[in-house]
Amino acid sequence: MSENGHEKRKEEYTCSTGVAIDSFLCSYCKSNCKRYGFNKAGKQRFRCKSCKRTSLAWYNSSTLSPHFDNQIKTLVKEGCGIRSIGRILKISASTVIRRIKKISSAIEPPVIATGQTFELDELCTFIGNKRTLIWVAYVIDSATKQVAAFNIGNRSVQMLAQVTEPLLRTSPAKIFTDKLLQYKSLIPPSIHVTKKYGINHIERKNLTLRTHLKRLNRRTIYFSKSVAMLHACLMIYFFG
Repeated sequence: MSENGHEKRKEEYTCSTGVAIDSFLCSYCKSNCKRYGFNKAGKQRFRCKSCKRTSLAWYNSSTLSPHFDNQIKTLVKEGCGIRSIGRILKISASTVIRRIKKISSAIEPPVIATGQTFELDELCTFIGNKRTLIWVAYVIDSATKQVAAFNIGNRSVQMLAQVTEPLLRTSPAKIFTDKLLQYKSLIPPSIHVTKKYGINHIERKNLTLRTHLKRLNRRTIYFSKSVAMLHACLMIYFFG
């Protein structure tokens, strides 16, 4: 584009917004952003000098704003369903699903501390309909009560191994579980404990999960339609 063309678009941008902006703080890392050309609609783009992400100074649609993600995460944690979130935020259900998956894909699980005591348990729920059972295996730190890792599947040795292997790499002091036979082949006897009341904290966490997330309720009409959505919602609830 010629220099006159750039000046014309800059003039149109200034007239439409009422103010000419040369820079602003990045919504992601709070570093300075500088002008970085225009988008297809002719709006001024900005690029962060630190994280190199591009964005606009403001958006006509609130669903494109990074701050919109915080609202979705809050509503997911409060147990709102897909259509409930859509009604509250006045967006379509497909937009809600797409945003939840995008938000969850950017979340990194926490680093598991070494030498800790953990509690591990499984929670049954449904996928597709109320006749198809699936299991959520997850582990909490006994001291902080925070979720360290989780996995979704059929409660097989392979599925549970994806939860126990990260724990064993941290040299845990103890791992408390119920008396499910699969754990005997996954956890060394020296740190494996199955005593009575050993998993009280995580059993109470199961009740909290079922209370907060409708998709985990048993005697209701709520259920997850896919493993991907269940995994995305749990990523946001546990680590978001």
